Amino acid sequence: MKNDFVSRRSFIGQLSIGTAALLTYPSLTAFGNPQKQLGVALVGLGKYSTGQLGPALKQTQFCKLRGVVTGDKAKGQQWAKDHGFPESNIYSYDTMAELAHNPDIDIVYVVTPNGLHAQHVIAAAKAGKHVICEKPMANTVAECDAMIKACKKAGVKLSVGYRLHFDPYHRELMRLARDKDFGTFTKMSGDRGFVMNTKVWRADKKLAGGGPIMDLGVYIIHGACMAANGVAPVSVTASEIPKTRPDIFSDVEEGMNWTMHFADGAECTAFTSYRHSADHFKAEGAKGWIEFKEHAFTYRGMVVETSRGPLSFTPPFQQALQMDNFAQCVLNNTESIVPGELGRRDLAIIEAIYKAAQSGKRELVNV
Repeated sequence: MKNDFVSRRSFIGQLSIGTAALLTYPSLTAFGNPQKQLGVALVGLGKYSTGQLGPALKQTQFCKLRGVVTGDKAKGQQWAKDHGFPESNIYSYDTMAELAHNPDIDIVYVVTPNGLHAQHVIAAAKAGKHVICEKPMANTVAECDAMIKACKKAGVKLSVGYRLHFDPYHRELMRLARDKDFGTFTKMSGDRGFVMNTKVWRADKKLAGGGPIMDLGVYIIHGACMAANGVAPVSVTASEIPKTRPDIFSDVEEGMNWTMHFADGAECTAFTSYRHSADHFKAEGAKGWIEFKEHAFTYRGMVVETSRGPLSFTPPFQQALQMDNFAQCVLNNTESIVPGELGRRDLAIIEAIYKAAQSGKRELVNV
């Protein structure tokens, strides 16, 4: 077990090197064969697929929507009409095994609730399809391990939907962490929340795995690791806020305060809840700082300032870049910069946060 722990931590540490390599490309779509488009099937046709992934797949160069997996056949038929694929490429969750016989589909993107990710990723892998899984990767580290194992056994690639690795503002955060323009970031802070007034699947522990720490806090966790140049915290402290609406949040937290402690002494203090609106992140070093003042982790509209002045980039279609990059990895047999191991790392941090909130003590993070 000790050797496994060292190997896994070493692997995750190397991910920052891969990210650095990506940042040196003049374009995120600068390599690969632009004439070849891989087929994508979306598993789950909820708001994220409808509002983001579907439109993104009309903009991608290296992949195209060629199928869906849904529990609503009529909805699937409408998607087939809108995106120009045959109705024979509509599957139900129970018939995902049949994807194995469909050469139109190369990549499966799992966009179902967190508690179903493991089931659907493993089904896609067994069908011989490369997989993107939305974040958080699963409900537990054990599920992440099963997903990674299934994909390796099937010889397919596994990536996590960390779209912000393809956003210019967050790429600049990673560059600053790597090049240390502002010194090592030693003080970080994040706050993310929205008001939830009715009980939906995100407040159901079986489907969501937890409350806002799973849904929103994962962004701050991942952002802090970006600011730490890809390094995970070694320990965490945490406390759950008192519930004001136990009828909605019967089996998940309504909000959480936590602090991530890094080996070099850096810390990130964070808060997330379903009872306030916020989306901020800041990283400070001895020689400067970067602050995401508004829409820190959203699709567009970010307001970002630094100690040297504001940043201004043309907002890209994050999801289109993300999916094109994964398609290129498949086409060129290269590794994703956002592999399953990153999703597993963040679940390990989340599990430590829940443990710390329950024990009231500092808990180690076992990545």
